[in-house]
Amino acid sequence: MSEKAIALKQQEVNELKEKIGRAKVLVVSDYLGYSVKQITDLRKKLFANGSEFRVVKNTLIERAVADCGYDALKDHLKGASALLLGFNDAVAPLKVLVKFIKDNEKGEIRVGVVEKTVFNATELGAIAKLPAKEVLIAKAIGGLQAPLSGLVNVLQGPIRKLVYALDAIKKQKGGE
Repeated sequence: MSEKAIALKQQEVNELKEKIGRAKVLVVSDYLGYSVKQITDLRKKLFANGSEFRVVKNTLIERAVADCGYDALKDHLKGASALLLGFNDAVAPLKVLVKFIKDNEKGEIRVGVVEKTVFNATELGAIAKLPAKEVLIAKAIGGLQAPLSGLVNVLQGPIRKLVYALDAIKKQKGGE
């Protein structure tokens, strides 16, 4: 192998390490059986989410993930492998990939990393079913707000009763 080829591979490994280091989600999947059009459509959908889908040689992935501390991924690098790298959101690109695999009835997710934690394919499928981040935040805020509203109503109860009593007394005295 020429020095130029070695330098190019090292450059690609360094680029992969940099992207893996800043990715919120990294998924290793199988890509065999898809047409170029299907892969292009997937890439467009992922690009809209600030993500990318790359076909990379297993040896290069292995070197990059080892340097990033994800040695557990090495066992899943057999056969044709593609990487999903999501930089803005951890769940949205994973949802796109899961839906793509389900719709096309081909390929599979092997393993992945979400927010620096390694997950198997089943766990990644469960993560993909989670609601969007904004929805989860809204539910949390709603959950916090509900007890406060109840407390306000409870505290207003005695005041309301006093107002009703005074109103009743006023009507009684005014009616005489």
